Amino acid sequence: MANSLKSAQFLIESRLRDAARGDMRALYDLGMIYSTGSGGGTIDLVEAHKWFNLAAVAGSEEAQHCRAEIAEDMSAREIAVAQRAARDWLSLSARRAA
Repeated sequence: MANSLKSAQFLIESRLRDAARGDMRALYDLGMIYSTGSGGGTIDLVEAHKWFNLAAVAGSEEAQHCRAEIAEDMSAREIAVAQRAARDWLSLSARRAA
């Protein structure tokens, strides 16, 4: 169990670094990690929606479909929280790039 948690954490940290550099695939991968719990991670639809939303904004049609699919299992409040988190990420990324 401990190894799978370390593996999931490493995977997330690696993809976060790439996402911070604007890697659209990393944004999508983070959505997949959180939507499926892959690599031993925890399923978190709010986080998944946030990352799929960011990947969709970056141009991923695949992410648009995934975002719509998981939104069906989310409340309006959860979607609003995910959208706010995506805006916060974009704002933080823009400040880092400046």
